[in-house]
Amino acid sequence: MTPPAPEVAVRTDAALGEGPTWDAAGARLIWVDILGSRVHTYAPADGARTVTDTGQHVGAAKPRAGGGLVVNLRDGVGRYDTDGAFSWLRHHPVAGRRGNDAAVAPDGSLWAGTMRYDEREGGGDLVRIAPGGDATPLLTGVSVSNGIGWSPDARLAYYIDTPTRRVDTLRVEDGQVVERRPFATVAPGAGLPDGLAVDAEGCVWVALWDGGRLHRYTPAGALDRTVPLPVRRPTACAFGGPGLRDLYVTTARTGLPDPEPLAGSLLVLPDMGEGLPATPFAG
Repeated sequence: MTPPAPEVAVRTDAALGEGPTWDAAGARLIWVDILGSRVHTYAPADGARTVTDTGQHVGAAKPRAGGGLVVNLRDGVGRYDTDGAFSWLRHHPVAGRRGNDAAVAPDGSLWAGTMRYDEREGGGDLVRIAPGGDATPLLTGVSVSNGIGWSPDARLAYYIDTPTRRVDTLRVEDGQVVERRPFATVAPGAGLPDGLAVDAEGCVWVALWDGGRLHRYTPAGALDRTVPLPVRRPTACAFGGPGLRDLYVTTARTGLPDPEPLAGSLLVLPDMGEGLPATPFAG
C-alpha cells in the first residue's frame, strides 16, 4: 500500500513541535511548541487557530473534561480554565528539568513525563497525576520520557524512553507499574523513537526523530509499515479529523543547521486508518 503524500495542515516554524491530540469536543487539534512556550490549536473544518503563550516551556497540553486544558510545564502540571485562567495542579520545580510528553489514561488521570535539559541519563521520571493533583510515581530513572499510549482494551500502556531505542509495554495494577517489557526496538540508523499513537487495530505508530519517517508496529511488535516524511525531525503523531482517520504529525527544527522548509510545521496524512478517541483529563 502506497501511503498518501503528507500535506501541510499548519505552516509554522515551531522550534520543537510536539504532543498532538485531537480534542473531540472542540473538533480541533491541540499541540505545543515546547521551546517556544506555546500551545497551538487548529480546527481543520474552518482553519481557525489559536496560540497561547504559557510563559515557560510546555511539554504537552491535553483537553479537560469540563473544558480548558491541562499542561505539563517546566515547573509542574497546571490547568487552564475555559476563560484562560491558570492554576497549578502540581507545582514541583526541579532545577535543570522540564516536563516533556504526557497523555491522559483511560481512567482520566494524566501520565506526565519529565527530562533534564542536558538529557542526562536517569534524570527524568513518569508520574501519574490524579484529577485532584495527587502524584504517584510510575517510573523513575528514565532519561527522555516520551511517547505514551494505550491498547484499545486499555490493558497495556505503551511507553518510550527515547535513548533506549525501544517502545515498551507497561502493565499497571492499583496505580503502579507491575511489569515493563520491550515491545519493539528501532534499528540503529533509522532514527530515535519519540512520540506515538495507537490506532483502532491496536497498531502503534511511532515518530522517528532524525529518521524522517513514521513506523507502524503490529500488536505483536512487528514493523509492518514505514511512512517517509519531508522533514528529518518528526516528533509525534495523533489521529484526528472526521472519523479520526487523518494522521497529524508534529515536527521540529531545533538543532538543525539547515532545517527543511517544512520543519516546525504541522503535517497531516489523510485517511491513514482509524484512531482511538482521546480521553479528556478528569480534573
